[in-house]
Amino acid sequence: MKRVLAATGLPIFMVTLDNLVVTTALPVIRADLGASVTDLQWFVNAYTLPFAAFLLTAAALGDRLGRRRVFLAGIVLFTLASAAAALSTQPWMLTASRAAQGLAGAAVAPLSLTLLAQAVPDRRRSAAVGVWGGISGLGIAVGPVVGGAVAQGLHWSWIFWLNVPVGVVAVALAAAVLPESRGGAARLDPLGLLLSAAGMLLLVWGVADGPGHGWSSPRVLSMLIGGATLLVAFVGWQHRNPAPMLPLSLFRSRGFSLISVVSLTFSAGAFGSVFLLAQFFQVAQGLSPLDAGVRTLPWTMAPMVVAPLAGVFADRLGLRNLIVAGQALLATGVLWIASRTTADVTYGGLVVALVLAGAGMGLTFAPLSTMTLAGVPDREHGVASGANNTIRELGVAVGVAALASVFSSYGGYASRQSFVDGLVPAVAVGAGLIAAGALVALWLPSFRRKS
Repeated sequence: MKRVLAATGLPIFMVTLDNLVVTTALPVIRADLGASVTDLQWFVNAYTLPFAAFLLTAAALGDRLGRRRVFLAGIVLFTLASAAAALSTQPWMLTASRAAQGLAGAAVAPLSLTLLAQAVPDRRRSAAVGVWGGISGLGIAVGPVVGGAVAQGLHWSWIFWLNVPVGVVAVALAAAVLPESRGGAARLDPLGLLLSAAGMLLLVWGVADGPGHGWSSPRVLSMLIGGATLLVAFVGWQHRNPAPMLPLSLFRSRGFSLISVVSLTFSAGAFGSVFLLAQFFQVAQGLSPLDAGVRTLPWTMAPMVVAPLAGVFADRLGLRNLIVAGQALLATGVLWIASRTTADVTYGGLVVALVLAGAGMGLTFAPLSTMTLAGVPDREHGVASGANNTIRELGVAVGVAALASVFSSYGGYASRQSFVDGLVPAVAVGAGLIAAGALVALWLPSFRRKS
């Protein structure tokens, strides 16, 4: 099982690391490439947009063409795109390379979990997914810290060069260790691929642009309405198509439907709050990017420790119980942060809340992933994982946009106090979203595997 975990864990670590690794290095990149503020936004969005838009498409292609084959192609493309990003000398080159990374990451993320579940015995699946969740959480945790450390100690391009040797090892290991597998229907669904990818791209793009351009602007409204229309058309086509890329029967499973709602609220509340809190340490307390990243470690590193433990004890305690407890702890920690934050708050006044929030995330990661697969047939594991990852990424985009809108309504960047005035109600809304997910989780079925 260790070799399988390494073969699936290394690539997911790269993908989750690069989701946030660039954020703390943006000022250095801006100075070196002469980038504008708009360029800086695209260095982040160019990764997240194709990543969210093509998760479901990549999972469907894996089911039809071979999951290991598409997974390996994703790792190779991610490695090449990382090298291209490191060699960038113009803003447009880095933006294009980040977009290629996001596209490749969409192939790696859902298929990593599916191939892991396929390759380990059923009795060890919860523990394996727990370790996988810890590795994924580690990538998210150390991303801002690695970005800040590399930008301060080396050249920013080393953020991306680090992926190259890891990618080479990951390709060799995955090719040697992981068996090939396929999903349901053998035929591709070109119209479904087009409708889902275009719909998700427009929807996530519209959500990401909402705070900056205004939710009522023609640009944002056209993207939101266009994306929603395409996704409605996609659902209609899947209902009629005899070989759908997303079997709607998945949503007849109470567990899958409710876990999708919990994934959405969890991602929106947690990552929207993290987005603002990372800035709080820099804007309101004047810390460097590296120091700010270090301050968030009690939150972001806790899942690396707690997620494997949640996987080990999932069969004994029950997936539903772990998810409910995790969401309750996370909501408590986030609400605590909202209630205690001031411009002059000491780090000691927040650290316990950060640990609680991190423990809650750790209790959530692995059980969410395990329950996503528990209620669906093996042949639909790929598309179920892709659909849940898509919903989770949509939640991240919605959470960041929604909490940024609340933040701008009550405060701003004009002063330390103005930032806190916006942050407190925004993070409180994040806590409310997570608490709503905890209530929904109470209705989840109880999956408890007998030993």
